[in-house]
Amino acid sequence: MSGKYLAATDVNFKSEILDSDKVALVDFWATWCGPCMMLGPVIEELAGDYEGKAVIAKLNVDENPGVAAQFGIRSIPALLVFKNGKVVDQMLGALPKNQISKKIDEHLN
Repeated sequence: MSGKYLAATDVNFKSEILDSDKVALVDFWATWCGPCMMLGPVIEELAGDYEGKAVIAKLNVDENPGVAAQFGIRSIPALLVFKNGKVVDQMLGALPKNQISKKIDEHLN
Protein backbone atom coordinates (compact mmCIF):
# COMPACT_ATOMS: atom_id res chain seq x y z
CA MET A 1 0.00 0.00 0.00
CA SER A 2 1.48 3.33 -1.04
CA GLY A 3 1.31 6.31 1.26
CA LYS A 4 2.53 9.85 1.57
CA TYR A 5 5.97 10.21 3.06
CA LEU A 6 7.13 13.36 4.80
CA ALA A 7 9.40 15.62 2.75
CA ALA A 8 11.99 16.41 5.42
CA THR A 9 14.02 19.62 5.12
CA ASP A 10 16.67 21.54 7.02
CA VAL A 11 13.80 23.71 8.32
CA ASN A 12 11.35 21.03 9.53
CA PHE A 13 13.76 18.23 10.51
CA LYS A 14 13.90 19.06 14.23
CA SER A 15 10.14 19.46 14.67
CA GLU A 16 9.05 16.56 12.43
CA ILE A 17 11.79 13.99 13.14
CA LEU A 18 13.87 14.77 16.23
CA ASP A 19 10.95 16.04 18.34
CA SER A 20 8.53 13.33 17.16
CA ASP A 21 7.16 10.85 19.68
CA LYS A 22 7.16 8.22 16.91
CA VAL A 23 9.98 6.18 15.43
CA ALA A 24 11.13 7.84 12.19
CA LEU A 25 12.85 6.43 9.12
CA VAL A 26 14.64 9.04 7.01
CA ASP A 27 15.83 8.26 3.49
CA PHE A 28 18.72 10.56 2.53
CA TRP A 29 18.69 10.76 -1.28
CA ALA A 30 19.36 12.84 -4.42
CA THR A 31 17.80 13.01 -7.88
CA TRP A 32 21.07 12.02 -9.62
CA CYS A 33 21.46 8.82 -7.54
CA GLY A 34 20.23 5.72 -9.41
CA PRO A 35 19.90 3.45 -6.36
CA CYS A 36 18.04 6.27 -4.56
CA MET A 37 15.49 6.40 -7.37
CA MET A 38 15.04 2.62 -7.18
CA LEU A 39 14.35 2.94 -3.45
CA GLY A 40 11.69 5.64 -3.94
CA PRO A 41 8.71 3.29 -4.50
CA VAL A 42 9.77 1.21 -1.48
CA ILE A 43 9.72 4.33 0.73
CA GLU A 44 6.22 5.16 -0.56
CA GLU A 45 5.03 1.64 0.29
CA LEU A 46 6.55 1.90 3.77
CA ALA A 47 4.78 5.24 4.29
CA GLY A 48 1.48 3.47 3.68
CA ASP A 49 2.37 0.44 5.79
CA TYR A 50 3.45 2.51 8.80
CA GLU A 51 0.87 5.31 8.58
CA GLY A 52 0.02 6.37 12.14
CA LYS A 53 2.73 4.12 13.61
CA ALA A 54 6.00 5.66 12.39
CA VAL A 55 7.18 8.69 10.43
CA ILE A 56 8.57 7.79 7.01
CA ALA A 57 10.51 10.65 5.44
CA LYS A 58 12.79 11.50 2.53
CA LEU A 59 15.43 14.22 2.66
CA ASN A 60 17.05 15.49 -0.54
CA VAL A 61 20.71 16.00 0.40
CA ASP A 62 21.35 18.54 -2.38
CA GLU A 63 18.48 20.78 -1.25
CA ASN A 64 19.09 20.23 2.48
CA PRO A 65 22.84 20.02 3.10
CA GLY A 66 22.60 21.10 6.74
CA VAL A 67 20.89 17.97 8.07
CA ALA A 68 22.97 15.72 5.80
CA ALA A 69 26.16 17.26 7.24
CA GLN A 70 24.81 17.10 10.80
CA PHE A 71 24.45 13.33 10.53
CA GLY A 72 27.64 12.74 8.52
CA ILE A 73 25.90 11.48 5.38
CA ARG A 74 28.66 10.76 2.87
CA SER A 75 27.06 8.14 0.62
CA ILE A 76 23.48 7.67 -0.46
CA PRO A 77 20.97 6.22 -0.24
CA ALA A 78 21.39 6.26 3.51
CA LEU A 79 18.51 5.25 5.76
CA LEU A 80 18.58 6.41 9.38
CA VAL A 81 16.11 5.30 12.03
CA PHE A 82 15.41 7.84 14.78
CA LYS A 83 13.77 7.30 18.16
CA ASN A 84 13.45 9.94 20.87
CA GLY A 85 15.57 12.34 18.82
CA LYS A 86 18.52 9.97 18.43
CA VAL A 87 19.79 7.75 15.61
CA VAL A 88 19.13 4.16 16.71
CA ASP A 89 19.87 2.36 13.44
CA GLN A 90 21.27 3.01 10.00
CA MET A 91 21.38 1.23 6.66
CA LEU A 92 23.18 2.00 3.40
CA GLY A 93 22.08 1.19 -0.13
CA ALA A 94 18.87 0.30 -1.92
CA LEU A 95 17.72 -2.45 0.42
CA PRO A 96 14.64 -4.66 0.04
CA LYS A 97 11.46 -3.55 1.77
CA ASN A 98 11.39 -6.47 4.23
CA GLN A 99 14.90 -5.66 5.46
CA ILE A 100 13.97 -2.01 6.08
CA SER A 101 10.68 -2.99 7.76
CA LYS A 102 12.53 -5.32 10.10
CA LYS A 103 14.76 -2.46 11.29
CA ILE A 104 11.76 -0.17 11.86
CA ASP A 105 9.86 -2.91 13.71
CA GLU A 106 12.80 -3.47 16.07
CA HIS A 107 12.33 0.07 17.42
CA LEU A 108 8.55 0.30 17.60
CA ASN A 109 7.13 0.02 21.12
